[in-house]
Amino acid sequence: MLPDIKHAIRLQLLDDRTTVLSREIAAFPKHIAELEKRLEAHLRRLDSDKTAVAANLKERKKIEGEIQASEQKISKLKGQMMEAKNNEQYHAFQHEIDFCQQEIGRNEERILVLMSESEPLEKNVKAAEVALAAEKKEVDAEKRKAQERTAADRQEIDRLKAERGAILAEMTPKVASEYERIRKGRAGVAIAEAVNGRCSKCNIMLRPQFLQELKLGNSIMVCESCRRMLYYNPPQSFDDLVPQSVR
Repeated sequence: MLPDIKHAIRLQLLDDRTTVLSREIAAFPKHIAELEKRLEAHLRRLDSDKTAVAANLKERKKIEGEIQASEQKISKLKGQMMEAKNNEQYHAFQHEIDFCQQEIGRNEERILVLMSESEPLEKNVKAAEVALAAEKKEVDAEKRKAQERTAADRQEIDRLKAERGAILAEMTPKVASEYERIRKGRAGVAIAEAVNGRCSKCNIMLRPQFLQELKLGNSIMVCESCRRMLYYNPPQSFDDLVPQSVR
C-alpha cells in the first residue's frame, strides 16, 4: 500500500473522530437547555400550586373576618334587643340576628370546603418542592459533567489536529490537497475501502480491470462513481492469523 494511502486512511480516522467529538460538544448545550426547560416548567407548576394555596388561605381569612364581623353584629343586636320598646322591634332584632347566624353557618361551611381543598394543594406543593430540589441537583450535575466532557473533548480535538498536521506534512502535497478537496465535497469522507468488489461508501460495483489495478496498489485511484480515493486491504491468510507458537 502506498504511503500516501496509509496516511489518507489515518487522516480519515482522525477526521471521523474529530467530527464525532465536535457533534458531542455541540449537543451538550442543547441537552442542558432541554433539562432547564423541563425544570422551568416544573417551577411554573410549583408557583401555580403555591398561588392556589395562597389564594385559598386568603379567602379563608376573609371569610373568618366576615364571621367575626357577624358575631360582633349579633352581640350588638342582642344588646339593642334588650332595649326594644315593643314586640315589633324585638322581633326585628331577632330576625336580623337569625340572618347573621345563618350567614355565619354558610361561611363556616365554606371554610370547611376550602380546608378540604387546601390539603391536597399543600401536599402537592411539598411533593413538588422535593422533586424540584432533586431535579435541580440532577441538572447541576449534568452541567458539570457536560463542562468536564467538553473540556476533555476539546483537548482530544487539539491532539487530533496536531497529529493531523504532522501527517499532512508527510504526504505528497498534491495528494494531501486532493484529500482535502474530496473530503469537503463528500460529506467529510475522502477515502473508502473496496470490499467484495464494491466501493464501501457508494456501494457501486467496480470494474474487474479497475479492481485489479487497485489491488496492485501502484497508484492512487478514485472510485469512478463517488470520486473518493479507494484502497484495497487484502484479507489475511490463515498462516497470518495463526500465532507462530501453534504452527
